[in-house]
Amino acid sequence: MRITVLTLFPEMYESFLHASIVGRSIERGIVSVDFVQIRDFAHDRYRHVDDSPFGGGAGMVMKCQPVLDAIDSVRTEQSHVVLMSPRGTQYTQKKAHEFSEKEHLILLCGHYEGLDERISRHVDEEISIGDYVLTGGELASMVIIDSVTRLLKGSIKEDSWSDESYENDLLEYPQYTQPADYNGEKVPDILLSGNHQKIREWRMAQSLLLTQKHRPDLYAKHTFTREEEKILKKIDEGKL
Repeated sequence: MRITVLTLFPEMYESFLHASIVGRSIERGIVSVDFVQIRDFAHDRYRHVDDSPFGGGAGMVMKCQPVLDAIDSVRTEQSHVVLMSPRGTQYTQKKAHEFSEKEHLILLCGHYEGLDERISRHVDEEISIGDYVLTGGELASMVIIDSVTRLLKGSIKEDSWSDESYENDLLEYPQYTQPADYNGEKVPDILLSGNHQKIREWRMAQSLLLTQKHRPDLYAKHTFTREEEKILKKIDEGKL
């Protein structure tokens, strides 16, 4: 998979691309990440990419020409162009899976007060990573790169992400490791029992209960499997 980032600040990614799963995936050739400096497409001698907004107002707005020329320099028929935008669709694990199936993902990072509205007509979709404001789209693009890369075959074992939070609209069950007793705080006995069926049921029950408590919005839209319905019945009966 190829990911291209259109940005004014490619230097922000230097350490990010060499760390953890993203770094290893790049080394293994599972994903490639390249950058386009939007300022390189400015035509004036000072390489201006922004100007004051029509109608007045604070701040500066990124201009059409350098941004659209930057997109056109890398866009192909296989490309999917995503604009980091506070008005975009909320980013989810489902969307991460969709992006992981793309051959070429182009992430456009705005800055200053935003981009000329006409630019939005030339992207495939707009994405927001949350209801808050960032200085630019660079951090949001890193979130997408990380979440997409870990889903690519060969990055990590599928078992490592298939039970994680937000897969199937549920939060992940609690995890524990050594020591089994830390200053009187003990790991649940079921996890030490060696009974894999009971452990599976306990984990499923905890996943359901945690989602219901912390993310009732996810719980409300979750489609319960037959096995989960049996677990819920056991919970109601006090057997789990």
